[in-house]
Amino acid sequence: MQKKNFIVLFLFLFTANIVSSQKDGYWDKARATTEEISVSARDRIIIKTQDFPEGTTEVVYRITLLDKNQQIAGSLVSVLKSIPDPTGISQGSAGAVFILSKISGDDKCKYAIFSSSDLALKYKENGKTDDACLVQDTPVSKDAKRLSTEKSACMKSNSGNLWFGFESKNWIMNQKIILEVVPWVDSKLSRGWTLENRKAIIDQCKTSNIAQKLTNSDDFCVCILDKIQSKYKFKEFQKLLAIERSKAFKDFGNSCFNETGASNVVYNGLRKQASDLAKQGLYGAAIAKLNAIINNNKATALDYNAIGNSYILTKQYGKAIKFLKEGEKLDDSELLIKLNLAHAYLLNDNYSSAKAIYKEYQSQNVTDSLSWTQKIKLDFETFKKAGIKNDNFERVLKLIEK
Repeated sequence: MQKKNFIVLFLFLFTANIVSSQKDGYWDKARATTEEISVSARDRIIIKTQDFPEGTTEVVYRITLLDKNQQIAGSLVSVLKSIPDPTGISQGSAGAVFILSKISGDDKCKYAIFSSSDLALKYKENGKTDDACLVQDTPVSKDAKRLSTEKSACMKSNSGNLWFGFESKNWIMNQKIILEVVPWVDSKLSRGWTLENRKAIIDQCKTSNIAQKLTNSDDFCVCILDKIQSKYKFKEFQKLLAIERSKAFKDFGNSCFNETGASNVVYNGLRKQASDLAKQGLYGAAIAKLNAIINNNKATALDYNAIGNSYILTKQYGKAIKFLKEGEKLDDSELLIKLNLAHAYLLNDNYSSAKAIYKEYQSQNVTDSLSWTQKIKLDFETFKKAGIKNDNFERVLKLIEK
């Protein structure tokens, strides 16, 4: 019983490992190479594969030598139908045996693979395999291998085809060789988004105004890249007019600006800049920073309070009232807004409206440690230092101290 449970567990883990490592792509049967070759005695022959589609990252090939009138049992394409991706072939020797031809003749041959036509032609002329990316120097009656861009020199330097060179080891009669090559196409790379192409988009994003405002723009730029890759093949994107590409960057940038949290970084930066400017008495510059937040519909109640305060200190009382009322709509419980609104009414010669607010909240605190009355006194001192005087300051202080 324990042995049975162990076997079930082993099969589960083995299957889970294959599933988790599966690649997103497909065997391109339309671009598969199937060639039946007759090699003359003591001769060499070159066979060029079909053009590999864009995004080909690996190929599986099978070579089978047959005796006269023999037919191959099943094509390599049909065998690969039951293998979800190349990782299923690389799960040990079982995968290699699985794709081998079930039959073969008594004849044997040597073969070599080349990554260019020139190298293959040299081999045909002199039989030397020094420039081959793969050499099978021991004569075989059948063989099957997987070549990938990760491990095989044939695929790393591949220009879209491979050239198979065969040398007959039969000194008397012709040989019948079946060559089958099936490419595996990575779904993402088939859209043309190579490493270099993706890097070009990232580099372009890094130079944008938004990216340069971010301490780390990686997430923002990757987000834009993902959206462009999802909507366009690389060649489609390249064919867009410059104005169309610019619009795509802008639209995707606006979306990623919020999705990646980049907007919080930028707007918090503007808030800090506005605060620092206000502390230096540069209220006009502070207003400009806060307006950038407000105009993009990202303002909080405290942003409206801050701009209202700066408008008061620049004696723009009507604008102060307007923005402070907008802040009230966002948070009617924020007493800093209420107090600045009272100040704006007072300085705008509307004592009655100011008085109502001053009286209503005089028993409360504007923060956890600062009372309403203390804050009024601090604000009046700030106003005086900024050259803002009003005969009603003393009147208000007497009002709230009753």
